[in-house]
Amino acid sequence: MTDTVAPEPTPEQAALFARVRRMMLIAGLTSALAVAVVLIAVGYRLYRGEGSPTTAVSDVTATLPKGARIVSTAVAGERLVVTLDTAGVIEIRTFDAKTLKPAGKLRFVSEP
Repeated sequence: MTDTVAPEPTPEQAALFARVRRMMLIAGLTSALAVAVVLIAVGYRLYRGEGSPTTAVSDVTATLPKGARIVSTAVAGERLVVTLDTAGVIEIRTFDAKTLKPAGKLRFVSEP
């Protein structure tokens, strides 16, 4: 068996090889830094102090006026919206979606 011996690189080739190695090192470190930043951001979002609304279980009983019926419900941002019909008077009640505490009322009445 004969081994082929590669000739020594010229000074220009050696400088080019060093430059390519340096650029590869910079690209590798930049990629590693980007992956670390993404993992830190995901970890922060997962383990942040706020509890997830799906894990919190609460039983709330809301009392309605006598004879009222629920016309519709909806979610708007961080609010739960309930539309009631009480003897022909429409009323909208909003609740905080996380705590289910009342946030406000809006009542519609006809002018006399």
